Order: sequence, then C-alpha cells, then structure tokens
Amino acid sequence: MTQLRSHPRLVRKLQDALGDQLCVALDDNTVVEIMLNPDGKLFIERLGHGVAAAGEMSSAAAEMVIGTVAHALQSEVDTDQPIISGELPIGGHRFEGLLPPIVARPAFTIRRRASRMIPLDDYVTGGVMTAAQAGTIRSAIASRLNIIISGGTGSGKTTLANAVINEIVKSAPEDRLVILEDTAEIQCTAENAVLLHTSDAVDMGRLLKSTMRLRPDRIVVGEVRDGAALTLLKAWNTGHPGGVATIHSNTATSALRRLEQLTAEASHQSMHEVIGEAVDLIVSIERTPRGRRVRDVIHVDRFLNGQYEIQSDQPTEEQEARHVA
Repeated sequence: MTQLRSHPRLVRKLQDALGDQLCVALDDNTVVEIMLNPDGKLFIERLGHGVAAAGEMSSAAAEMVIGTVAHALQSEVDTDQPIISGELPIGGHRFEGLLPPIVARPAFTIRRRASRMIPLDDYVTGGVMTAAQAGTIRSAIASRLNIIISGGTGSGKTTLANAVINEIVKSAPEDRLVILEDTAEIQCTAENAVLLHTSDAVDMGRLLKSTMRLRPDRIVVGEVRDGAALTLLKAWNTGHPGGVATIHSNTATSALRRLEQLTAEASHQSMHEVIGEAVDLIVSIERTPRGRRVRDVIHVDRFLNGQYEIQSDQPTEEQEARHVA
C-alpha cells in the first residue's frame, strides 16, 4: 500500500469534501463503515444498529474525496486508473474509491479503524463467544499454536484478531511480534514489535520472506489473500509457531478449503499436509441479524488418508439462547 501524506492542507480539503456529518461519523466509536453508492446515497453501519441511510452526497463532492485521497497516497485516479485503495489521511481508516467507467458515478467505502481494543473477556460477557471458547483460545496461545481467524466481510475478524494478539502480549510479553498488513488495522501493545505494510512495489509474499530475517517469535498477518499463504504456512512450520492470521471464509472448515485455493496459486503440488501441519486452531466469527458471534472453533490435528483430522468446539445452548434473546 502506498505511504500516505497527511499534509494539513490535504486534510482540510478532505474534511470539506466529506462534510460535517461524515467527519463526525469518523470520530464516532460506534461507526463500522461509511458507504457511498453511485446513485449518491450514503449509508452508515454502526455497532448494534446495523446499516442505516445517512442522506446523500453529490458526485462532485465524492470525486473530490476520491481525488484528495489519491493525492495523499501519492497516486493517481482517473478513467484509466479508476480504483484507489489505501489509508484515509484522517485516522488511517481503510478507503476504497471507484470512478467511472467501472461505476456510473463516483462511489467509495470507508472502513473505520477500531479505536478501542475489545478484550477477550468482553466477548464472553457480551455473548459473542462462550467461556469455554475463550479458554480454548487462551490455551492455544499458551501452547504456541497457530491460530486462523475466519469470517465474512464485516464479521469482525480483525477486531477478534486484535483481542487474540492482546492475549498473546499478556501471556508472553517477552515475545517479538512481526505484524504484516495491507492496511493498518492490527493493534498491538507489545514492547517488541515490528509492523510492516505492503506497498505498490512490495507485496505480502516479499514481506514474509523479509520477515524471516527479522528474528520473529510470532508472525501475524492481517489477512491472507493470495499465494503468500504458502510462505506463511511454511514459516509457521519452520520454527515460528504461535502466529495469528485472518482469512475471508464463512466457516472454520471452509477456511481450510480457502487455504487450499490460496496455496494453489503458489504451487501446483498438493499442500494439504502443509496446511494440516501448520494450522492448529481455526476460530470462525460471523455477523448475524442479532449481532456478531463465534460460530465455531476447530482444532486441526493433521491431514491423513485424504482428510483433515479435526475436533470441533460447538457453541453451548446457553450461548445460543443468549444470542436469540
């Protein structure tokens, strides 16, 4: 991801283009995402309230927002390059902007960066996960197991990853963490930590190779999206256990299939055994009409005789009842 510039003039220009309503929303801790559709309609998602209409924005203002973000990212956006992705100069929130011809009129989304780390205990008290599931995660951390957190778009997998990383810091404060991301979303309070970001010239695979020379105790990847998954799994398998990564997948078991697809981008050979050896625990979180919840937690023992040997921790009846209520 291109390094952004936060020049005061650019920030003021962006604030003027966004307008007071969206600037206030960016300062609101309950806001998850701001969305502008090509028809000019705005929508805002808030924790506990879902998505709601939030008025309209003119095409001229939207184009100004997108152009200003591109300028801050030292990039260009036009009809030949109609997509801009990166961090917003205000708050470092994740930004995705689109221009014609791929959309009828300018559109964008802003995924607000979480301003507060939610402790694992809060997931239990809020009914998002059971005490047993939290205990399983803590045990995995103490045993230096590799943890994959899976979930769909907006499921809260990055926020859960932050909670897991916080537990790692509490459990092993002396460990050196190397954290790799496309956009800055991971929060880490470790005293010994290195945060790396991809750029237009350096992709996740290249960062992972460099990570091996940075003496990591644990390797954390914000989201595994491509063939770099194979490099990560090999790193976890060769002396760097206890890592965390997120993956876009709706269930814990489908996360294994997703890893197979991603590793296939880097190798024509079967990587089932590599996945079975590297991945120890998969925590699946989902967004439901009644809020977020940990759908399932599975232990991956190995891949043998054509299948993964797994053990599943299913939600208890108490959690299901609390979620329905």
